[in-house]
Amino acid sequence: MSALVVYDAALTDRADEMHLGVGSRWRTIRLTDWYDGRAGDTSLVDRCAGATLDVGCGPGRLTAALAGRGVDALGVDIAPAAVRLARRRGVTALRRSVFHTLPAEGHWRHVLLADGNIGIGGDPVRLLRRCAGLTAPGGTILVELDPPGSPTGAATLRLRYAGRQSAPFRWAYVAADALPAAAERAGLAILENWTEAGRWFAALHCR
Repeated sequence: MSALVVYDAALTDRADEMHLGVGSRWRTIRLTDWYDGRAGDTSLVDRCAGATLDVGCGPGRLTAALAGRGVDALGVDIAPAAVRLARRRGVTALRRSVFHTLPAEGHWRHVLLADGNIGIGGDPVRLLRRCAGLTAPGGTILVELDPPGSPTGAATLRLRYAGRQSAPFRWAYVAADALPAAAERAGLAILENWTEAGRWFAALHCR
């Protein structure tokens, strides 16, 4: 069973949580944060002054927050339930991978990789290069990172929800102090680092 099937089932049920497995260890993911918002979200939204692409938008809380401020925002996610939930908020969302063709490529003022979505695909450098190709000249990529000193690198994960367990899938983790190396390899420069509510963020742009 794919991770997408398990994730989609949890969102369809509006579950409060699911579980993420790394090796033999499992930890709880609070899905309510993705529905209702997280402390620190405002610091991301405040930095979006123009058209914004929310990559891995989930139920669309950030896309909706941006639209509520009059920002032109589009959410993209591969999970059908995520896209349905986002659209129920009245925002525009597409079921699509970030690595497939997207609207307005090269014209987005900002691209969001919140909630650890810099790990999508298990290769942060490849993902950052892709996001750079989506942004307009002078645009920024806003990323959420793990705290400094956290492990950085690719991992094999599994999801578990309601008795269903997914096949392994690739993900990646990037600590705040490891971002400079990944950014350099992707041809990006770090404009800003900040923390809010115990979360770590950075803004990147093309060199």
